[in-house]
Amino acid sequence: MGAEDKLHEECGVFGFFDPEGSDVATSIYYGLCALQHRGQESCGIAVCDTAGAKGNMNVHRGMGLVNEVFGPETISHLHGNLGVGHVRYSTTGETTLANAQPLVLNYIKGTLALAHNGNLVNTESLRWELARDGAIFHTTTDSEVIAYCIAKERVHTATVEEAILRTAGRIRGAYGLVIASPQKLIGVRDPLGLRPLCLGKMGSSYIIASESCALASCGAQFVRDIQPGEIVTITRDGISSNLQLAGTQRAHCIFEYIYF
Repeated sequence: MGAEDKLHEECGVFGFFDPEGSDVATSIYYGLCALQHRGQESCGIAVCDTAGAKGNMNVHRGMGLVNEVFGPETISHLHGNLGVGHVRYSTTGETTLANAQPLVLNYIKGTLALAHNGNLVNTESLRWELARDGAIFHTTTDSEVIAYCIAKERVHTATVEEAILRTAGRIRGAYGLVIASPQKLIGVRDPLGLRPLCLGKMGSSYIIASESCALASCGAQFVRDIQPGEIVTITRDGISSNLQLAGTQRAHCIFEYIYF
């Protein structure tokens, strides 16, 4: 069995929103350390200040383990009260820095940072369609396809949540997403619930993570699992939920039980 044929662990995602703070990068760092078993190839953190100018997303990514990529000096330069993090073990796309996440995309309606755990089965058809319409891809991941789909839909929608809802109706596969826009932290779980995603709380802060162990690492309490097909949005005004994608069918990835 060659390296490309071997079974891989999945990635880990972590999002943190603190309406009263300015140093979520430290909490995201600890969350990613707790999720390190989900991916060891690369990692990254993207943060922004919801009180600042739109599009002020600051990101740092690197190859290797979390404690190799992020030291005190690096974290000290990541200022913001909203952010997402990612640890990667590639299942699609090469093991390169270009494919490290979170993916930050600037587009006509603003900026978003996306961290993705999962795999799509219709990546190539979507990539071809987006490229035909002018998208220029900088990675070989399906995560960039998702980000471009959201950006494309956002041009025709009133909110980023509506764009995500439309995108989720087009993509096929297993996914857990955490997305940061300049004012919102959003978590999305695939309709079958193949990839895990949970919600935590610490004071006035909310956390979205692949596993509850990441919540404990930063002192947060587990609130609940995000439901299959659910879109959770967190802002300064609180938390809201959209279950339009949810159905009655459920499925589980056996490797979540084997590995994790």
